[in-house]
Amino acid sequence: MFPQDVIMKKRDGLALTQAEIIYFIQGVVQGYFQDYQSTALLMAILLNGMTDEETSWITEAMMKSGEVMNLQHIPKPKVDKHSTGGVGDKVSLILAPLAAACGLCVPMISGRGLGHTGGTLDKLQSIPGFCTDLSQDEFKQQLEKIGVSMIGQTSNIAPADKKLYALRDVTGTVESIPLICASIMSKKLAEGIDGLVLDVKFGQGAFMKSFEKAKDLAQHMVAIGKHTHCPTVAFLTDMNQPLGKAVGNSLEMIESFECLKNKGPEDLMHITIELTAQMVVLGKLASDMDQARTLVLQRLQSGAALAKMREIIQAQRGNPDVLDNYKLLPMSHHHQDFTSPVAGYVHEVHALPIGVAAMILGAGRQSIKDTIAPGVGICHLVKIGDQVKANDPLCRIHYDDEHKKIEAWDLLKNAFVIRPEPCSKPKIIQEILS
Repeated sequence: MFPQDVIMKKRDGLALTQAEIIYFIQGVVQGYFQDYQSTALLMAILLNGMTDEETSWITEAMMKSGEVMNLQHIPKPKVDKHSTGGVGDKVSLILAPLAAACGLCVPMISGRGLGHTGGTLDKLQSIPGFCTDLSQDEFKQQLEKIGVSMIGQTSNIAPADKKLYALRDVTGTVESIPLICASIMSKKLAEGIDGLVLDVKFGQGAFMKSFEKAKDLAQHMVAIGKHTHCPTVAFLTDMNQPLGKAVGNSLEMIESFECLKNKGPEDLMHITIELTAQMVVLGKLASDMDQARTLVLQRLQSGAALAKMREIIQAQRGNPDVLDNYKLLPMSHHHQDFTSPVAGYVHEVHALPIGVAAMILGAGRQSIKDTIAPGVGICHLVKIGDQVKANDPLCRIHYDDEHKKIEAWDLLKNAFVIRPEPCSKPKIIQEILS
């Protein structure tokens, strides 16, 4: 078998065998598939697709390209959550300690932000001293001790994905649903989990713009979970307006801490409680969603979830005093309110220009080499359905650079639609697939 044989077969629209897919993934890791050959095959996959079987096989091969964690010695259900990303999505920061406080083991391996969507690791690293680069031994020891750890992808976890994602990013092949599924699921399954909850977002602030494409992606990932004997549930959630009221690293940490104190924005609290409850059901710590919600709410109201976040910060060498004193987080030098020119009701809060504005301020990266400014961003965002008066704030801009503020300000001019007539709040969770 030669690389060109596999490339030509997929180029001609034929399904690859499991052996051919394993040969490809091993070739990527071991170097006998050259970058130009890998890119040719990735483009053929983008253009001709993959069957469900092929998608499951490539996921499994990518998962097995590195270490698959064995956490069976931990006597708790191992359940994780993954989001496809969006503007203001800080759910993992609240959900991980909350799920652990409910009795789950949560081995969370997260990523960094790129473009208009933020990254969990960048937000965590706004906490002074917080370390996301734990070794796998440290990661496992922390899971044993406190039931949760939040780190970045290591070189031993799905190395084929790291290589292929870098190629996809520069060759216009990111949008392939089989490759997206394999990238996400290979890393999650390598965690050694017993169950997985997916938050698949759609809308202008999400990677998948339409509900139909997001549902297609969700269905494929749920099918992979079934094929690999990992029970998987996917939530399809609206990302046309930002989630919560803050966008930016320190600002989102503050909002997450407020949620753990049971004082967060309604939309963010709702989706976090529902996703965590589903994790509790998958972990068989509750027989149904009603029982799971009761447990989740009890852990929030009792302060157990906040105490678990304190444990996480301490274990990962951060300063836990940030939970009581938000001024210990990095803050911007300046802030200014962006106000409404008219009175009325908020009908639209466009996530994309808000996410791009936050990125321009320094809260996100245009290139992977860019440095994050943790204190900048946008907060106090109005939500769809809110009533405003003329000159009422629609949001507050936190900035360090006046020129960047002006550029962000221009984007925000098209982010809000105010109309005279009232409107209802949108439904965040549109569908659940299992």
